[in-house]
Amino acid sequence: MTDERPTPGPTPLTLAEVEALARDAHAAQTDKAGRPYVEHLRAVADGVRARGGDEEQIAAAWLHDSVEDDALSEDWLRGAALSARTKDIVLAVTKRAGEPPEAYAGRVLATPGALLVKESDLAHNADPARLATLTEPTRTRLTQKYTKMHKLLGLSQP
Repeated sequence: MTDERPTPGPTPLTLAEVEALARDAHAAQTDKAGRPYVEHLRAVADGVRARGGDEEQIAAAWLHDSVEDDALSEDWLRGAALSARTKDIVLAVTKRAGEPPEAYAGRVLATPGALLVKESDLAHNADPARLATLTEPTRTRLTQKYTKMHKLLGLSQP
């Protein structure tokens, strides 16, 4: 008699493992103000948690820029021991070269759980204290970009 039960997949990564992976993948990266990029990842993950997000969304928050910034490959993500929902959220919030903001917003809105991650990302990116460290032209450009994305996503301004 053969055992026809499905073989279990790999044990899913814990949130602590996802955080460590994201920290390692972005270790050498800095933000536009020269701060360690992991500070942004931590703020987005904390924002998702504070907004009532679940573990899959928090994991996606830690990884939300990993593919876009080439810190991790899309192939790695597809094969990672993460839930399909976490992977879908990461891919939904990953901007593609030349993609119109409207198409990007549509993908975020169409992916369950992605809007909360993007809302937290925008909240940290548009934080006045964070923007104040940038040059005036950069601050103006980013403020306009974030305002447009808030509108496209149906989010109120912070």
